[in-house]
Amino acid sequence: MNKNNSSRGRQAGKNSNPRFKRNAPKKKPTTSQSQENPGVRLNKFISNAGICSRREADTYIEHGSVTVNGKLVTEMGYKVQPDDAVRFDGTLISMEEKRYVLLNKPKNYITTMEDDRGRKTVMDLIANATKERIYPVGRLDRNTTGLLLFTNDGELAKKLTHPKHNVRKLYHASLDKKLTLSDLEKLRGDVVIEGRKVFIDAVSYVEGEKKTEVGIEIHSGRNRIVRKIFDHFGYHVVKLDRVIFAGLTKKNLPRGRWRTLTQQEINNLKML
Repeated sequence: MNKNNSSRGRQAGKNSNPRFKRNAPKKKPTTSQSQENPGVRLNKFISNAGICSRREADTYIEHGSVTVNGKLVTEMGYKVQPDDAVRFDGTLISMEEKRYVLLNKPKNYITTMEDDRGRKTVMDLIANATKERIYPVGRLDRNTTGLLLFTNDGELAKKLTHPKHNVRKLYHASLDKKLTLSDLEKLRGDVVIEGRKVFIDAVSYVEGEKKTEVGIEIHSGRNRIVRKIFDHFGYHVVKLDRVIFAGLTKKNLPRGRWRTLTQQEINNLKML
């Protein structure tokens, strides 16, 4: 065997053995590589500003509704820095501390942020509740009383108003005449209103009251649905009061007054 070839073979064999391989020197990571960007994802920033849920924010970002420091941003993972100016549809927005306010709504107030006809709105009742801009979760019509939640937590609001989460809403309905037992049983079956099935979770007479007083639990968010249910069976709702919403009750909350939620109540809502 050629001596040189033998030498080269031994050298090649040595280099091919993993035990003899030299590890390549590790490159030191740059500061930008070694530290995560401390900013907040743009969709979370928009949600925290009380605009909408994160998922909805992604859609708005994609369709060009958001600018950062005057530049259009359509990147899903873009991170907002503390000194960035974020605008949604041209309006400057900012992250706010989450606020949760519960109102026992009286009659003759409409559930809207403002009214061009000068009517009283629920916002008049909670005007001094917080400096942050909060919004009603769902709606109660003008003549319906009871529990109404306000928050700037867009994701929670979306969750509480979506039927798939089966958020409990219990109403006390006062009817213009006694509800017959046969109609009560019909309410416990399949009820179709305007061509769509209504999911009535429970219905019964109010204990200790006349047969005109009925408790009805639903998780539908359709407009004026409780009134439409009783209209369908020939009854007119004289009074309608929401007494439970998502586990929250009117206990110690007089009509027309509001209170902030406890941390435990907030935790319970987020666990629904």
